[in-house]
Amino acid sequence: MHLLQMASAAVFAPENAANPEPGDLIEIYRPAYQHWALYLGDGYIINVTPVDEGQPASFSSTKSVFSRKALVCMQLLKDVVGSDSYRINNKYDNKYAPLPVYDIISQAQYLIGQEVSYDLLGNNCEHFVTLLRYGEGVSEQASRLIGAISFVTAVASACSLLGLCHSRTRRRHF
Repeated sequence: MHLLQMASAAVFAPENAANPEPGDLIEIYRPAYQHWALYLGDGYIINVTPVDEGQPASFSSTKSVFSRKALVCMQLLKDVVGSDSYRINNKYDNKYAPLPVYDIISQAQYLIGQEVSYDLLGNNCEHFVTLLRYGEGVSEQASRLIGAISFVTAVASACSLLGLCHSRTRRRHF
């Protein structure tokens, strides 16, 4: 069955969100992070769900952080959003030209049901959907996290070095 021919009894369109078009990036606000999906049409999205030991894990699960594999799923937008909120966010359109919608949807359909590699920092849900839309996997969320990790590592190294210098200075006075 062709995806665009699928009928959905009720297309999910909350009052505070515009109606997405096929190929749009959907940013879903979870309590501690944003989950990303790509709108396919007729109320459906495609996204990745981390797999832990053969079982799909919820993105609200801590297991998703440690998962190395993900399952590509087609789901109703309203089911994935649940009680959270979302918005259409094609934020990289100024930097990357979106691929033709037909190509985006065709590639997405091909991937449904496949297991793909997953890495929170290098290949996460945002990387997945931006790769479909632009042909380039990017994630501002991962870049911020990498920057924070680098900063914490630098601070820890500096504190360690200062502690080492301080202890050497104290030993010289004895």
